[in-house]
Amino acid sequence: MNYSDNNTLFPRKKAAMYVRMSTEHQKYSTENQEIQIREYADTNDIEIVKIYHDDGKSGLTIKNRKGMQTLLADVETGAATYEFILVLDTTRWGRYQNFDESGHYEYLCSRANIKVIYVTEPYLNDDSPSAGVMKVVQRMGAADYSARLSDKVFRGQCTLIQKGYRQGGMPGFGLRRMMIDEHGNEKCILEKGQHKNFQTDRVILVPGPQEEIDIIKWIYEMFVVESWSERQIADDLNRRGVTTDLDRPWNRSTIQQILTNQKYIGNNVFNRQSFKLKEKRVKNPENEWIVNEGAFEAVVDIEYFYNAQIIFQDRRKRYSNEDLLQKLRDLKDRKGGLSAILINQADDMPSSSIYTHRFGGLTEAYSLIGYTPARDVQYIKINKYLRTLYPDICENVISRIQDLGGSVHREIESDLLYINDEVKTSVVIARCHKTQAGSNRWKIRFDKGLDPDITIVVRMDENNQDILDYYIIPAIDIDDPQLRLADHNGLALDCYRFETLENFFGLTRRGDIQEIAV
Repeated sequence: MNYSDNNTLFPRKKAAMYVRMSTEHQKYSTENQEIQIREYADTNDIEIVKIYHDDGKSGLTIKNRKGMQTLLADVETGAATYEFILVLDTTRWGRYQNFDESGHYEYLCSRANIKVIYVTEPYLNDDSPSAGVMKVVQRMGAADYSARLSDKVFRGQCTLIQKGYRQGGMPGFGLRRMMIDEHGNEKCILEKGQHKNFQTDRVILVPGPQEEIDIIKWIYEMFVVESWSERQIADDLNRRGVTTDLDRPWNRSTIQQILTNQKYIGNNVFNRQSFKLKEKRVKNPENEWIVNEGAFEAVVDIEYFYNAQIIFQDRRKRYSNEDLLQKLRDLKDRKGGLSAILINQADDMPSSSIYTHRFGGLTEAYSLIGYTPARDVQYIKINKYLRTLYPDICENVISRIQDLGGSVHREIESDLLYINDEVKTSVVIARCHKTQAGSNRWKIRFDKGLDPDITIVVRMDENNQDILDYYIIPAIDIDDPQLRLADHNGLALDCYRFETLENFFGLTRRGDIQEIAV
């Protein structure tokens, strides 16, 4: 079928193709989009000279959609050698919450005399006023669909929380995950990496081994009654050889998690943080939390828990900016330097996150007291960038596997990916640094405590801005928890090196068994 009723597409016109796939619209893979777009191009005698891909990318924002970013850069710089951009439909162009954003990017193309054509929506491809109105309606619909879907998922999660069911995440020290059936009957304790069997099954929290419960109670006793600091408690546990639920040493932060999480008094809490529609992750005020009190069996006396909260509230009194900076100066004088670790370990200091929130970052706070870290400030900025990159990489891996028919569950607390309920996968980012001789090196730290089956190492380029390549390393070949890579590492290591993750995704693809031999 020729969608061009007026025959305005002349033979051998050149076009680019833009395809995007996301978890919001999984029935369209990029391969299926390409097939339909090529059929349109062949019917209208159009030559496709370039393809822009965004695999596993959300349409809610242009951020991290490198295919779209490259397309627009080519258009605006004059590097584009085509007259048309062929897209399957308006939703593949984007599901922007501000629908004017979609029109803006199309206008940039139009200004460069390049026309965007939605091949399955031919009525949008002329310049008539009615087509313009239809595009606005389509864009509003795409934005509304995403918002409604997000709200539907959120409401469903809230309902399950109010019924007392656990919504993902590791149980924590002293607790275990119990799988129950639709009638509330207990089935079994889920071990690390295990998941519920059926959609109607649910998960609740139950007390763990008695020795762990005794340690939880001891932590509260020391903090509330004996006035021990979190650091003193952590040091004592480490001295005794007690490890956390992730088999790691205790620190101030892990003790605080025990002392502040309501799950230890049996409360089921949800919506402490929000990350809806790809907006900035935010901490919600307590009045927006969804709390189901007494959903689980408590392991700590409620009086001890709230006495601990009073202690924390007294600590969190409102400091002025000058108070915060003075405490920073005092710490620097005592320790001879400053770092996030030093700040968080000092019992008389607010957490480093307070400085980040109040001043826009630790380095900005340092500059206000005239302190320049001995470590290169650029190192801190790179680490901040890599921390923002990590969730997007994990999301892309999840989306791609799901689009191939696989299943993925991401543990909130550990960030482990459980693929097809069979393979535990860890994703780590390896930043590049220069040796004194000017050579590139990458240090990789494997999280042996989480015991992943496969580790995906994302190796950054020498500027630490773009992904260079990937190493897919099975646990059976990991002897040392740390590994150093150079540009070239020999066959023993580089046999695990890949330009993309497509080979790994292929291994996760689910297929139907056509015939069983008997």
